[in-house]
Parts: sequence; C-alpha cells; structure tokens
Amino acid sequence: MQFKLEHKDPKSKARAGEIKTDHGIIQTPIFMPVGTQGTVKGVHQRELKEDVNADIILGNTYHLYLRPGIEVLEKAGGLHKFNSWDRPILTDSGGYQVYSLSGQRKIKEEGVKFQSHIDGSYHLFSPEVAIDIQRSIGADIIMAFDECTPYPCEYDYARDSMHMTHRWLQRCFDRFNATEPKYGYEQTLFPIVQGSVYKDLRAKSAEVIASFNADGNAIGGLSVGEPDEDLYEMTDLVCSILPEDKPRYLMGVGTPVNILECIALGVDMFDCVMPSRNARHGMLFTSEGIINIKNQKWKDDFSVLDANGSSFVDHEYSKAYLRHLMITNEFLGIQIATLHNLSFYLWLVREAREKIISGEFASWKDQMVIKLANRL
Repeated sequence: MQFKLEHKDPKSKARAGEIKTDHGIIQTPIFMPVGTQGTVKGVHQRELKEDVNADIILGNTYHLYLRPGIEVLEKAGGLHKFNSWDRPILTDSGGYQVYSLSGQRKIKEEGVKFQSHIDGSYHLFSPEVAIDIQRSIGADIIMAFDECTPYPCEYDYARDSMHMTHRWLQRCFDRFNATEPKYGYEQTLFPIVQGSVYKDLRAKSAEVIASFNADGNAIGGLSVGEPDEDLYEMTDLVCSILPEDKPRYLMGVGTPVNILECIALGVDMFDCVMPSRNARHGMLFTSEGIINIKNQKWKDDFSVLDANGSSFVDHEYSKAYLRHLMITNEFLGIQIATLHNLSFYLWLVREAREKIISGEFASWKDQMVIKLANRL
C-alpha cells in the first residue's frame, strides 16, 4: 500500500491524499460503507460502485468468521471473490464486536474468549487468530487486535487495557510478518491507538503506534458514547503525534458533522453504520439537514430528496414517494433510503476533498456543519 499526501488546507489540518492498493486507488478523505457480513445491507455491489461510487468497503472479522466461516471464504478465494467486489476492502479485527459482547466474553492476556451470538458456542480470538482470520478473508487493509474500552472508563482500566493492546499489537505484527497473503495480492496491517478520553494515555498510545512505522494508523475507542468535545480533543491530540505521511483512520465515526470536524483535524478515513442503519428507520441525511421521511409533513411534498444533488437518487424520487414506501414497509423504500444516505456521505467527503484542494475547506466546513445539524 502506498499513500501520497497531495494537498493541505491552509486554514485547518485537513488533507487530501491518495491510497494505492492492489485492488485500486482510494482518494482521501474517504468514507467507507460498512458491509458487516459481506454485504452493505440491501445494496448491490453494482450500486455501490456505479451509484454510491464507493472506493472501498468494510467487512467484519467476527461475523465473517462465524458465517459463512473461514473454510468457505478460502474455498471462494477470499472475500473479494465471494462477494464479487473488485475494489479495496478493509476488515476490522473483531475487537469492537468482542467489546460489544460484554456479558458473553472474558478478556485475558492470551486473548478474548467469547460466546457466539448465534448458537452460544465458545471461541477464542487472540492477536494471532485475528491476523490468521484476516489473512483468510483477504482484505487489502487489516486491523490489529485491540481492546476497545467503554465510556465512561476508569483511568486505571484504560491504562492497563492500553498496555495490553500494545502487547497484542507486537504479537499481531509478529504473526503478520511470519505469514504471507493467500490470494496473490498484498495486505497492509494498521495498528490502533487507544487510551479512552485521557490525554496522557492517548499521547502515549499514539507514540507507541507511530513507532511501529506501519503503512497506516487507526484511532479506536472513540464514538462509544463520549461527548463530541472529547472526540475532537482526543482526535486532534492523536493526529498531532501520528506521522503526517501515513493515512489516519478514525474508526466508527460518525455523523456528517463529526466527519467534517475530524477531517479538519487531519483524519483521512472514516466508517460508520449510521447512514445505512438510520436509513432503515427513515432518517435521511441531506446537505440542508436531517429528515425523518416518515413524518406527516412529507406526505405531499413532491420535491427531490436533496435539491443540491448530493445523492444519485435525487433526480428520481420525491420525498412523498419515499415516505409512501417507508410507511407501507416496501423493501424498495429501505433500499432507496440506504442508497441516498450512502451516496450523500460519499458526496460529502468528496466535496470536502475538492474544497481542500481549492483552499476553501475551512470556511465551507464552518457553513456546512450548521446546516448538517438542522432537523428539517
């Protein structure tokens, strides 16, 4: 993987760059749609490429390990062949899913023993196992195994967890360096900064992660319930320490406002289930603000979903028609809403990229965050 830093915004820390992988080029800043179980829910791969125009999507190590299972993925030739996606893929390590199973797992130095949410069977994820699974999945970018601490989190727990994450990271790199990709193309391992919302821990973790000289670095353990002020403060601190010539990936973030604010702090890569998950409940993100399309006020509103054309579906469907589909529980309604939100998110980061290149990002961002927070 290669990263080229192309432009810097003169009035913020925002950057525009390009990541080159064996499955294609990713222009940053970028939002990555989440395909938890090998698919972005309700969306064809063709639509992701042609309509949403996603450069890269995510897969989930925990879920893919349980279903369809590593044996099936290896027989298929990896996730790219299995789901017919020929652009880059990033996989998480399973650490966040294990974190979310707080009542069904035990964390030890060896790794994490957990119960499957499907059948209750017991499994062990260790740093070595997480690397082996991601080798078998075959993602272009794979993540180190870490512990995502909850919020709020006691200082001593956050400190001990961070140190364990660093020890696990060394084991991840040892396993990664001792193994080879399985499908004829290269994979890249990103380490993850932890430390909860404690500045000294975040700074220490960022220094340790930077010392590994990986091709890219991730910031984890945020967007887990902490106030936005803490999210921004920790992100700003970590970005000031992580190397400038490597891409920075802020995991699990977030709202359109969060994304713009964190681009301004120097983040290059984002993912979040919000655009697809919220779409299924009728929440639409637009360039003028947030719409609950199920509300009565849209019943006879025949205007397009976003007059600024931030979505590929804007010229095809009206608010009234989409509301009708959602109220009547038609599958097409969820599909249209999901495609709208995903294409809006990709539109947003691409607009940000253009503004960074033109030197207008800071003023544009300040105007956009006010609009994006509106409830229409």
